[in-house]
Amino acid sequence: MKTKSTVLIAIFFLMIGMSFGQTSKEKKSSINIISGKVNIAKYHSYEELDKMSKGKLLDLYTERIKVIVNILPNIAFATKPGITMRDLGIPETKENVKALENNIEASDEYFDSTIAFQKTILPYSDTRDLIAAILFYEETLKSLHTYNDYKTN
Repeated sequence: MKTKSTVLIAIFFLMIGMSFGQTSKEKKSSINIISGKVNIAKYHSYEELDKMSKGKLLDLYTERIKVIVNILPNIAFATKPGITMRDLGIPETKENVKALENNIEASDEYFDSTIAFQKTILPYSDTRDLIAAILFYEETLKSLHTYNDYKTN
């Protein structure tokens, strides 16, 4: 009797362990459509930007590029992080997952090469042009809050 109950308890814990193991494997296979930095800490006015050093402006410019590169190519799917193919009803086939992984990798490579270029060339830009670009990028990011207004039901 003691052996039977011990075996049943062991089987019970084994089944629980296997079910948690399968759940974590399923979650791992779901990759977010939008990953990386997807928001900025603060929007600025021209006056605020005009008082900043060029180094700080360059940092803000780079930060906004990163957010835009992570979001804009994927807005037909999602505008916020945490959305997966499963959430959108896209089958998580090997080909679809590989396509998403390739897209994420290409975005990372594009961002890295863009930033390398920007770090070399952008310091030569006119400060007023840099401020205008930051304001434009911020307005673009603000417009994502109204993206759903363009969808018809």
